[in-house]
Amino acid sequence: MVSVDGVPVTAAPVGATGPAARGRARRDVVRGLLGAAAALALAPVVAASRPAPGTDLPGPDTDTFFDETYRGRRLQGVLMSSGRAVGGERWSVTVDGRPLHLMRRADGTWLSMVDHYASYATPLQAARAAVDELGPGEKLRDTGTAAGHIHGGEHHGVHP
Repeated sequence: MVSVDGVPVTAAPVGATGPAARGRARRDVVRGLLGAAAALALAPVVAASRPAPGTDLPGPDTDTFFDETYRGRRLQGVLMSSGRAVGGERWSVTVDGRPLHLMRRADGTWLSMVDHYASYATPLQAARAAVDELGPGEKLRDTGTAAGHIHGGEHHGVHP
């Protein structure tokens, strides 16, 4: 056998107690200690990379508002009321200052006027999905209703 340095190493039989066996045991101990030291050194880095407890995505069960920039668009949402029934929550959500109308489904998920075929766990996720559906030059309608909504067409509450 040849070591990493190119120096011949004699193999010691299992259970041997001579100098070669002690050298191998020392190497194993040093490797184990180096591995443990590396793990301890990386532990703070790994811990810092994970979100702190309680910092999940805002949603109707944890927070009452959100304000973030997503793909260059400003998303804001505020819980306006909270009823006792499943559909009792009402959110005021805007994308770049224009209202995004959300509706609560019977299963507790949310859908938007932009993409009313998919449902999302939180109003923030529904707003992000609406941004994903909007083209680069498209904006939400600024009207108080979804009057411009065309069911079979391409507009879905947006205009260029």
